[in-house]
Amino acid sequence: MQQIDAHSLALEAGLVLLCLALAWGVSRWFGRDQPRDSIWFGARIFDGLLFPLLALVFLELARRGMSQFQPVLLLRIGVSAFLALALIRLVARVLRLAFPASALVRLVERTVSWLAWLGALLWIVGLLQPVVQELDQITLGFGKNSVSLRMLFEGLLSAGIVLTLALWVAATIEKRVLREAVTDLSMRKVASNAVRALLLLIGLLFALSAVGVDLTALSVLGGALGVGLGFGLQKLAANYVSGFVILLERSIRIGDNVKVDAFEGRITDIKTRYTLIRAGNGREAIVPNESLITSRVENLTQADLKFGLVTVVVVDGGADVEQVQRILVEAAQAQPRVMREPAPVAHFTNFAADGLEFTLNYWVPDPDKGKDNLRSAVNAAVLAGLRAAGIEIPGPQRVVRVTALPDGHSTSREPGL
Repeated sequence: MQQIDAHSLALEAGLVLLCLALAWGVSRWFGRDQPRDSIWFGARIFDGLLFPLLALVFLELARRGMSQFQPVLLLRIGVSAFLALALIRLVARVLRLAFPASALVRLVERTVSWLAWLGALLWIVGLLQPVVQELDQITLGFGKNSVSLRMLFEGLLSAGIVLTLALWVAATIEKRVLREAVTDLSMRKVASNAVRALLLLIGLLFALSAVGVDLTALSVLGGALGVGLGFGLQKLAANYVSGFVILLERSIRIGDNVKVDAFEGRITDIKTRYTLIRAGNGREAIVPNESLITSRVENLTQADLKFGLVTVVVVDGGADVEQVQRILVEAAQAQPRVMREPAPVAHFTNFAADGLEFTLNYWVPDPDKGKDNLRSAVNAAVLAGLRAAGIEIPGPQRVVRVTALPDGHSTSREPGL
């Protein structure tokens, strides 16, 4: 075994620092005006993908050059470390961009990190090759065929990298092309879903071909999948097809206020299988797309963006009708969220049992900011206006008529009794 002296270690340490500084400088130069969510540069340049890739290239070139004259140690460690770091950054950044709200991304990141650092450690200590040979000796039987654990791990690694690159390309197309070319949010959603599904399918086929899987065998799987869709998965398939129909027809769109059965809210997202509807109080309903196709749905913003609210009040029977109407309209107009066009209007709608019934109609352009809070403010203004004008809101009144009394009872009493 060749010995490495202190002078060689110092020279290697200097080369490592030089490679890292050069990688940092190049990344800093190209990443000056890049967005903070960029996969290549990240929020702080060094947490992107470009920095570990450049460091890996420079360290490998330095290792190859220096190994011609003397044995290397630090450069070898640096190459393995930054190879693992580049793989981790690639998977983590792409998955966060493609699935920003997924809780499974964290688990995948940790799994890839542990496997990458374990492989780097085995390569540094020289145990990677014996471990690979041992894995090649362990085989698993599938009918008449047998597959080694080495081939299985290599296939999973290849499939993972290809699918990650496919997600990266799909996210780049959605961010750089679809956002500028497609202005409609629903059409952009269906286009991005179609592009992502197509690229993932192509990436999966490439990964299977690289592992050595005969793609002609997939025809049997396709037939079995068709039978499964015809029986057990028909509801699931109907929801997926309905999702694309909704996005293509644009009968309802993201941002519309709709009413499905007794649930009313704003559409926040349209997935391929279900639609998310958020009510004004924060509750969120998950509605299968098939229900939106086959059942009755009220689109409250299809023709107009305004949303109507109603306040009903009963006042004393001797009140002035015009004065009450004016008070109600002024109470609604005093609220900044109430629309001026169409203007609030109050109608004398009914002779109630306890007085005169009035109905105040007013409209808001932003029901997603809350309806009960605005209705409460209008009611408080109405109450204050009626009290200031001396108009009473009568309580319930009931007349009890006694038709007969038991013997020995009288409806009146003599004085003094």
